Amino acid sequence: MKVVIMAGGKGTRIASVRNDVPKPMIQICGKPILEYQIDNLRACNLTDIILVIGYLGDKIKDYFGDGRKFGVNIEYFVEDYPLGTAGALFKMPQLIDDFLLLCGDVIVDIDFNRFITFHKEHRALASLMAHPNGHPYDSSLLVTEITVPETVGGMPRDTHRVIRWMSKEDERTYYKNLVNAGIELISPELLKETMKSFVPRHPETPDKIDLDRDVLKPNISSGRIFVYNTPEYIKDMGTPDRLYETEKDIKSGKVHARNLQNKQKAIFLDRDGTINKMVGFVTKLEQFELIKGAAEAIKLINKSGYLAIVVTNQPVIARGDCTFEELQAIHDKMETELGKAGAFVDGIYVCPHHTDKGFEGERLEYKCICDCRKPKPGLLLQAAKDFNIDLSESYIIGDSYRDIEAGENAGVKKCIQVEGNKANGLLDAVKNIVD
Repeated sequence: MKVVIMAGGKGTRIASVRNDVPKPMIQICGKPILEYQIDNLRACNLTDIILVIGYLGDKIKDYFGDGRKFGVNIEYFVEDYPLGTAGALFKMPQLIDDFLLLCGDVIVDIDFNRFITFHKEHRALASLMAHPNGHPYDSSLLVTEITVPETVGGMPRDTHRVIRWMSKEDERTYYKNLVNAGIELISPELLKETMKSFVPRHPETPDKIDLDRDVLKPNISSGRIFVYNTPEYIKDMGTPDRLYETEKDIKSGKVHARNLQNKQKAIFLDRDGTINKMVGFVTKLEQFELIKGAAEAIKLINKSGYLAIVVTNQPVIARGDCTFEELQAIHDKMETELGKAGAFVDGIYVCPHHTDKGFEGERLEYKCICDCRKPKPGLLLQAAKDFNIDLSESYIIGDSYRDIEAGENAGVKKCIQVEGNKANGLLDAVKNIVD
């Protein structure tokens, strides 16, 4: 598979660090940003690379040459003038098969082979890599299709199909923290479909094409644009602060540790009474309120290198007190409120079942003995499978004996019970783990 890296950016926001080289050539820990990408690609056996260069492009050529010194094959496409984030793609006859597209100013450490498998399984025109981050309020967000259960007692399923793209300037209230990471797998069929109805937004330079506005968004209606969500390390070097933060993460080993080829560590979190105030059963948006210190605690987990995974019993579904759509809205509010505080969760796992019967409006198809209702460990085991988590190096924090027993049954390293609804209870527990 060919890899195209857009490496021609000036980097005006980071010019205070260096303005004499293209942004992808800015060094972190003695190595250019672009070299970190090439090392990551080579580790995934992706060695056929095209670098799109423009501004000070000779400095990139001089450093990387034909790529042999770095264990890859590099060819170059030179933009004589800026062609936008996608214009060059339409001028490369060698893109006859699906290809991987990267921006050259992003530090990544990713298992790209997982991404490629996802793309092939979904027969996608484009697969967009996404991740949660600590500033979703000013990021482009993707909304995916959630299907209604097709079988009695079935669970809603995220098809990963993009149904909406929220740009930074779009009005939003509550939303899932699913941020477009700017890494794509693209079929050449998508480029052909784009040109069928393409209207240049820049009449003076009709070959200047924007990937998001001109290629991806117009093709959402095809139903073949999909999202691949990952907790792996992805950080663009747009500002000096992000560069210095990434430098610390490289030195600490956090960057490589987050690659899903490696075993992950997680802190599993109960929801009601641990993250948000327990006010009976939470069935409406207005009932959801974060406990003091919860967002700070989760932000601390994010910085520590542990994954933050919510595992929650929600019998409100079986009782008929709340629909799956209403529960999703509550979780969107949770992710939004956490994001405002610079925190995020890497996954949310829900058990909708309950064995007790006799409630008005109950849903009998969810009145069953299951493997996922805590104290059974099903939610933790599923998360461990999805994220390659080493449970023996992970923790669970909750306010109930069910949380503690679920952790013990899953074989986590330590289970910590906090007092329900206690201000800073979660924060103190997390500090004891990561400090």
